[in-house]
Amino acid sequence: MAARVTTNQSSINDDSELTTNDPEHQTNVSSKKRLSSSSNMLATSSLISPTGLTSLISFIVLTCAYISGFMSRLFSVIRFESIIHEFDPWFNYRSTAYMTENGFYNFLNWFDELAWYPLGRIVGGTIYPGLMVTSGVIHWFLHMINIPIHIREICVFLAPFFSGLTALATYLFTKELWSRRAGLFAAAFIAIAPGYSSRSVAGSYDNEGIAIFALMFTYFLWIRSVKTGSVFWSSCTALSYFYMVSAWGGYVFIINLIPVHVFVLIVLRRYSLRLYVSYSIFYILGLILSMQIPFVGFQPVRTSEHMLAAGVFALLQAYAFIDYLYTKIPRAADIKQLFFGLIMIVGLIVFAAVVVLTYAGYIAPWSGRFYSLWDTNYAKIHIPIIASVSEHQPTTWTSFFFDLHLLICLFPVGAWFCIKELTDERVFIVLYAVFASYFAGVMIRLMLTLTPCVCVLAAIALSKTLDYYADTETSDMSTSPVVPTNDGDGEDTESDKNNRNLYDKAGKPKPIPGRRGTPGTNPEAEEDTSIVSSNIKTVVVICIAMMLMLFAVHCTWVTSNAYSSPSIVLASYNNDGSRYIIDDFREAYYWLRKNTPERARVMSWWDYGYQIAGMGNRTVLVDNNTWNNSHIALVGKAMSSNETEAYKIMTMLDVDYVLVIFGGMIGYSGDDINKFLWMVRIAEGEHPKDIREQDYFTENGEFRVDRTGSPILLNCLMYKLCYYRFGELQTDFRSPPGFDRTRHVEIGNKNFDLQHVEEAYTTEHWIVRIYKVKKLANRLQAKNALRQVQRRKSIYSTTKKVAGQARKQGVILNKPQIKKGTKVSKRKT
Repeated sequence: MAARVTTNQSSINDDSELTTNDPEHQTNVSSKKRLSSSSNMLATSSLISPTGLTSLISFIVLTCAYISGFMSRLFSVIRFESIIHEFDPWFNYRSTAYMTENGFYNFLNWFDELAWYPLGRIVGGTIYPGLMVTSGVIHWFLHMINIPIHIREICVFLAPFFSGLTALATYLFTKELWSRRAGLFAAAFIAIAPGYSSRSVAGSYDNEGIAIFALMFTYFLWIRSVKTGSVFWSSCTALSYFYMVSAWGGYVFIINLIPVHVFVLIVLRRYSLRLYVSYSIFYILGLILSMQIPFVGFQPVRTSEHMLAAGVFALLQAYAFIDYLYTKIPRAADIKQLFFGLIMIVGLIVFAAVVVLTYAGYIAPWSGRFYSLWDTNYAKIHIPIIASVSEHQPTTWTSFFFDLHLLICLFPVGAWFCIKELTDERVFIVLYAVFASYFAGVMIRLMLTLTPCVCVLAAIALSKTLDYYADTETSDMSTSPVVPTNDGDGEDTESDKNNRNLYDKAGKPKPIPGRRGTPGTNPEAEEDTSIVSSNIKTVVVICIAMMLMLFAVHCTWVTSNAYSSPSIVLASYNNDGSRYIIDDFREAYYWLRKNTPERARVMSWWDYGYQIAGMGNRTVLVDNNTWNNSHIALVGKAMSSNETEAYKIMTMLDVDYVLVIFGGMIGYSGDDINKFLWMVRIAEGEHPKDIREQDYFTENGEFRVDRTGSPILLNCLMYKLCYYRFGELQTDFRSPPGFDRTRHVEIGNKNFDLQHVEEAYTTEHWIVRIYKVKKLANRLQAKNALRQVQRRKSIYSTTKKVAGQARKQGVILNKPQIKKGTKVSKRKT
């Protein structure tokens, strides 16, 4: 970098020597000096300086990015209403409402009796409380300044509010990595990118809504601490990391990516005291603070997911000590190989210690969720409940374009620019890009962590491209504007000196013979070259602007149509274009709340547990926490078994009602029949002797619900609860009775009755069906009520009886004697 600055300075001096030899040019230079001096005086006297104008433009762009990020996420509220979406947000909302009513400490000790009957759930020790605390603090602050607002509205609009803060954090992060202009582009990209808005629309009250802001802000503080070596910025990084730990389990990505950054810098021989101070303070404070979260506890020192950070910390201390010895020992260069060997030995010792402690049981091995990131088939084989979640499936190429659009094309270009001009902080963004790309390809949910990185690198690529094509005075692609010359003054201003000292600033290039402005060239050729180059640059800038417009249109459409529809309220469109609202879910949950006993227990698949407890306020057997695989497998076994065997399980679990989701009436594909095979697989994992997946397929290996379907499938509890009385219904005059619009077949088992359950309620469009479990009678009815009961003969009875002999009359001992006609005398008082 220093060589580049020197070359540019020499080119400036050569240029000044060339221009001073021409008298006419000297006259022009003197006139330009007078004009520049007068303009400088005007600029000084004016209220808005160039620096202030730049800051004003940056403020306007960031404000627009914040507003656009917030407004683009309100489609669900505008089209439907202010309501909580999906499944997990309902538990988060219910927990937040409990905390605001009962206080934070009661919330930490809250035992939820409505979840996981008969086990229950200790809420405070099984969640990340950052989301609830954030909403509670905002609710408390608004009420303190006399703005009464319901906690539900805060929960609905919290994610759009934090999306604007994420844009600001991304701007700061990109500015530290590259330049201010790239930061403005990155803020605009992340504000509307579908990969981020998919989990941050209004009503999506989930941990990711605030976690991405904490992620990017932590990364910004880390880069700032590495560049400055400041204790203050390192402490701020640890505090931001603590907030990230309290908000989302994805904090593991931070505590592994930062140590990898430190390790790679050591390998690249970029170790410095700044790096030592930054990581040491961050790790110690972050470790202590993260252990204050009850759900995390001692995991940072007892699990394999955190051992990389501990190992790098130990290696960094050893490397710093050896480096200190290297600077103090005379003639240390002669024993340089010895120091290198010591560093390698220390690294091997740290690695061996982690392996031994893991095998000894002091350090817990990798969990199944992390194993599934390295082996995509691991979850499907060993933990099917993880593989059953749609957001845990591998990402397709179409999903990358759908969520990132233009940015996925600019993403590798920005990475190449960072590699080409590598610094300590740019090593971090390259590592971030590599790991985030891999994890996003393995699991579609982790597209959320890739999106900020893609926005940053795409902004760098676009900013550097426009630096060349949008600036007519620039002939070299640089990361910032060209440093102005002093026109042969020999004295540089303070701003010029500061700009030339920056490592990524390029000076004015040295004139080359044959180009414009060089003596001895043809003016007509120069003019033609200038016209062609300017026209090409104009065309490129217009093309880039058009692509950015298409990107904005795509992002708005995806956010509006794909990610702003609440799962509990469905909508369809009539032939005339009008919307038709399908509100079966809230209808069913409202019926549960009003028409069932308060202590009623509802059995359903785990997907709907949070909604039943949140909207129906009834006890569920399993919910979306999925912490007890055996309990979920027992419910899956009940759904997969025939009615008699299922009734035994339901009686054992004290089930009062059974709720199923059926979409065959209107063509809703997210029903329980399409999820049924996952119930079978999970049940088979715990009960392989009773449930086998192959029994539910046809001889050809097909899963069918028509007449060719498996007899075990056509008689299981789930099939009967979904298709009860459906065979009598004709949905369309062109289709026979019992035609399933989701599977597009006529069901195979139509005429059947339910023996142990009875239909309690079915919603308008048959999406939610609720059945009541019949209770056992006191006694089973005898088959022959008049049958003769054989009695054992008494030992006192005679073997032979004389015909007509009367039976001997019994005698009552101490029988009282009653005399007729006498009255009992009463004592006179």
